[in-house]
Amino acid sequence: MSKDVLIPLLSGTDLFGGLAAEELEVCANAFRELRFERGEMIFGRGDPGTHLYIVADGRVRLAVASEEGRELSFRHAVAGDLFGEIAALDGSPRSADATALTPVRLFSLDRNVLRDLGATRPPISAGVIAYLCRRLRETSSQLESIALHPMEVRLARFFLFALNNRQAPQGKRVPLDLGFSQGELAQLLGASRPKVNAALGVLENVGAITRTLDRFFCDPTKLSQVARQSDA
Repeated sequence: MSKDVLIPLLSGTDLFGGLAAEELEVCANAFRELRFERGEMIFGRGDPGTHLYIVADGRVRLAVASEEGRELSFRHAVAGDLFGEIAALDGSPRSADATALTPVRLFSLDRNVLRDLGATRPPISAGVIAYLCRRLRETSSQLESIALHPMEVRLARFFLFALNNRQAPQGKRVPLDLGFSQGELAQLLGASRPKVNAALGVLENVGAITRTLDRFFCDPTKLSQVARQSDA
């Protein structure tokens, strides 16, 4: 049953997506299934980078902490996402903490096995390059967003990404349950909770969102208009 779940996940990644079906099965056989409870640490900053992971179910927070103890979440990994790959590729210590935000099911791959697979299957080596290039572009885009765009623009773009091209029927809005707190949202956006709350107010005032205690209702068209403001 694990391979029935894992192979489709691997085929959707840059690292393994270029492999033929029989090669995907070989790779899938090398992964091991793991489970973590909510709040459990998967690895900590400075730990040896012995494995990479792919999420089957749940949400994992990747974060760094300052010497003063302030934590910054820079990414959430959800179903189909790889994480821990940088340390697994170069053998360096972990550069961030990984914590289960929900009950999580993962598949892990030992870095020595990954190295052997890359040596014998050129598409994996090509996939490593494609994956690292994509991550670099994503990081550049994230830094640009934090540095250059107003908070409401960053927030509108975040909502559009979370909606994943879902559209609302005429006269209705798209429901969106983020699955994490407003404090966590603030960390992902690199801002304080008051600034995020103020930006949410701006989006509400222009009709781009409404919100309840546990859910947002989004108008993708109006979110797109806000998201393009800095491009004008």
